[in-house]
Amino acid sequence: MDVAEALRAHLDRLVFADRGTDEVTELLIAATVDWAVGEGWRAYRRAASVVPLPPPYEQQFSVVDVGIARPSAAPLVVEVDHADRRRTLDKLAAEAAAGREALWVRWGTGRFAVPERPVRLVAFQVISRRGPSGSRVHSHTAERPAPEHSAPDGDYRVVPIEGEAD
Repeated sequence: MDVAEALRAHLDRLVFADRGTDEVTELLIAATVDWAVGEGWRAYRRAASVVPLPPPYEQQFSVVDVGIARPSAAPLVVEVDHADRRRTLDKLAAEAAAGREALWVRWGTGRFAVPERPVRLVAFQVISRRGPSGSRVHSHTAERPAPEHSAPDGDYRVVPIEGEAD
């Protein structure tokens, strides 16, 4: 499994309900760090980017949400966004040009445009609704297989409830 698929599988296990936009972004960043550490890699929040800031701050550099150092592979950079931001794509493309593997965790409802290579999309679907205060809240449940309703050959068993007589 490649890193984008592995991160997607890890994130898909998250379960939360009625969280604000900033909270969901933070949950995804924290889960990405946990995934990287679980793989035995070093992970850094707000890692320095290769992209300088625009004037008058051109002496300073932008940051990526998560930078991941891997001992036997190229570093990973991960950006987590709810919005489709051109600036994020440009930053990730610059990171890839500098020899890093670039992953874009895009979360929300609906479809996500697949970025051009070398940037890799990690799509994370949520359910959104208006919360009690009128602001949008977001939820995600882990994918679970449907329960088996009957035996394939029609052979049904009655399983007694503990404590009840047959």
